[in-house]
Amino acid sequence: MKITVSAIKADIGGIGGHTRPSDKLVQTVKDFVLKNGKGMLIDSYIGYTGDDIHIVMTHTLGIDNKEIHKLAWDAFTEGTKIAKEQGLYGAGQDLLKDSFSGNVKGMGPGVAEIEMEERPSEVFCVFAADKTEPGAYNFPLWRMFVDARSNTGLIINEELAEGVIFRIMDVMSGKIADLKLWNDKPELEAALMYPGRYVVHSVLTHQHEQIVSSSTDRLHNIAGTYVGKDDPIAIVRTQKNFPATEEAGSAFNDPHIVAGNTRGSHHMPFMPVSLNSAASLNYSIPMVSCLLFSMHNGKLTGPHDGFGTADWEYQRRLASERAMMMRVQGFIHPATLVPEELEYNKGYEARMAKLNEKFK
Repeated sequence: MKITVSAIKADIGGIGGHTRPSDKLVQTVKDFVLKNGKGMLIDSYIGYTGDDIHIVMTHTLGIDNKEIHKLAWDAFTEGTKIAKEQGLYGAGQDLLKDSFSGNVKGMGPGVAEIEMEERPSEVFCVFAADKTEPGAYNFPLWRMFVDARSNTGLIINEELAEGVIFRIMDVMSGKIADLKLWNDKPELEAALMYPGRYVVHSVLTHQHEQIVSSSTDRLHNIAGTYVGKDDPIAIVRTQKNFPATEEAGSAFNDPHIVAGNTRGSHHMPFMPVSLNSAASLNYSIPMVSCLLFSMHNGKLTGPHDGFGTADWEYQRRLASERAMMMRVQGFIHPATLVPEELEYNKGYEARMAKLNEKFK
């Protein structure tokens, strides 16, 4: 029997700004999924990273299933009612369409899904991010599947040593390219070096068994203006012929620089945080949490807090130090994004329009 894991997230309101959802908001989404998912879902988990709520669901209906996506959409819509009642900031922010059209992709929420033949011990991570864009996962996924310095399994595990297929999306055109290791390594790295344009959609074995699924939607491509960062979510299967769980997790140490931060307009380090952490008021540092699950017959055990152990405190300190080093540069690039990314911000557009009038 094939099992599908669906992870769908959305920002539908935060306390006092882009911080975290209220307890009542989270509980409303949870209650809605539990009540309306009966007979459809095998299991589910609801949590948050920053102000983004994620719904992790297991079922047998396959990917892109209308009923599953509608369940998530309706749960977020129900939660938005609470957010509006409580006056939460950005209530319903990621719900960019007025009504459900059959699939939440292209409607605002982020989606990662994998349909799999469940292994006897099926284990996977869900990486849930806030205050950044889908390309934030480019470097960690490169470390997992390409960089033997980060993952010794690429040398000593026969399956990993064969290489994988990176499915890369050009988020401007929506086109997909399958890049096979090891022949396409230079082209893969040429794509990954610009995470604002080319992002990892999925990773597969050479036998086309899926290991990774990652959300790829850019909100400004949907809305036509800046409405918040995309806050991606990804599923990564681990152990046996896939990266070990610690190989997947450690790809997020030594925090790298990503796009996002306050007003989505800066470059800042990607801080690994514990489950259900609020976004920082210290410039709203981009953040990622790691939910570890075991699964049998679609039933979930977990999540375990992958970034919750004491050693990750050191990584958080590194991220904090790098954040201050970057922000002390103020508005001067590379502290801020390139104009092509800022142009979706109406305020930046207005400044540039006035500036251009002064050039003679």
